[in-house]
Amino acid sequence: MTNKIDLHMHSNFSNDGEYTPSVLMNLCRQSGLEAVALTDHNSVRGIAEACEAANRLGIECISAIELDCHLNATNMHVLGYGIDPRVAEFAEIEKDILRQEQDASSIIMQCIQDLGILFEEQKAWDLAVDGVVTAEMIAEVALEDVRNRSNTLLAPYRKGGSRSDNPYVNFYWDFCSQGKPAAVQFEYIDLQHAIQLIKGSGGLAVLAHPGINIGQNQQILSEIIGFGMDGIEVYSSYHDEASTAFFSQKADELHVLKTMGSDFHGKIKPAIRLGMMDCREEADITRRFMKRLHDLT
Repeated sequence: MTNKIDLHMHSNFSNDGEYTPSVLMNLCRQSGLEAVALTDHNSVRGIAEACEAANRLGIECISAIELDCHLNATNMHVLGYGIDPRVAEFAEIEKDILRQEQDASSIIMQCIQDLGILFEEQKAWDLAVDGVVTAEMIAEVALEDVRNRSNTLLAPYRKGGSRSDNPYVNFYWDFCSQGKPAAVQFEYIDLQHAIQLIKGSGGLAVLAHPGINIGQNQQILSEIIGFGMDGIEVYSSYHDEASTAFFSQKADELHVLKTMGSDFHGKIKPAIRLGMMDCREEADITRRFMKRLHDLT
């Protein structure tokens, strides 16, 4: 089931996104989407281009961002909708995280090699965006390297493997995300700061794909909502049926908005299509979300 609203997608202003904002909006039009939000990682630079293209195509485009942050020792993501992209702190955060990612690129590559995965570093640098080599780029190069044909570590990401649906991003989650063997620690803003920044810039704060970050931990979820979170991304490509049902129930119990987003990136998530949330309460979610969003203006 393809939906008409998709509130989570990335352009190439995210270093793991494939398409320019304009091309992405054209893909949204081809997918039959009517309302969208460009939620680039810690960046608002693509919003103007996306909204201009969307307006030409008859699509409602919402000004948005996805902020990396942490609660205690747990990394998570918060989506901000209806934000004012002119707020200077958004650019400051992007600049700081870019510097950290640039500094970490060589470290991550060495960590992956230390695990026994071979690849040519120059080929990874050739894929770099703004001087950043991501785990997804390393996965792309390593999977093409003939020296890894018999490497059992990469078997799950090859055709028919258990992680082959979205091999590049799954490689990131398995090797480079928080707590994994090739993880590098970044200094992110804390969760309360992220929420305050979003709301202070006129936006709504929504917890992104909680199933992949906090699991079904009711205590942490309640704590997060208590900081002033406006909603939960219930329908996500990261959530299976059980997770979706859990977060839908919790959103109702905690009296917060439900949202829906594919988290489309392009080639790093080939199994993810725009509008692919299979949400059967789309009309109600859209009505409630749009009302809250428009009440802000």
